Amino acid sequence: MGKKILVPLDGSEQATEALSYTFSEFPDADITVINVIDPIDVGYTSTVGMPGYSEEWYEESKENAAMLFEEAQEMAAEHGTSVSTATEVGQPAQTIVEFGEEFDHIVMGSHGRSGVSRILLGSVAETVVRRSPVPVTVVR
Repeated sequence: MGKKILVPLDGSEQATEALSYTFSEFPDADITVINVIDPIDVGYTSTVGMPGYSEEWYEESKENAAMLFEEAQEMAAEHGTSVSTATEVGQPAQTIVEFGEEFDHIVMGSHGRSGVSRILLGSVAETVVRRSPVPVTVVR
């Protein structure tokens, strides 16, 4: 049985590179891609107080995750394999660390956010590296 590897996807180029790296370096692994829906993100829009917006935002987030998973499956097919998928709701770093406890390894992009939001919110990758009980590889 191969390693179980978790790859967080957020739509960033770095996350896509991490998935590509995983296919290349761990061809026999059981790979699961995870997308974490961060409820804090909804707080950064001016429409947050509108009735029904949170449900609309959540549905859009799930649709975005489905598109990311479709792209991941296409990449997996190019490498002659497949991936499992998971969508979780929560603070990204904490959710990745907790979900990742069931895996042998986490491979993730160096950062998904850029500019001011990255400075204000901190680095998800750094937090995962510091808190994960399993090895973490960060791909730049």
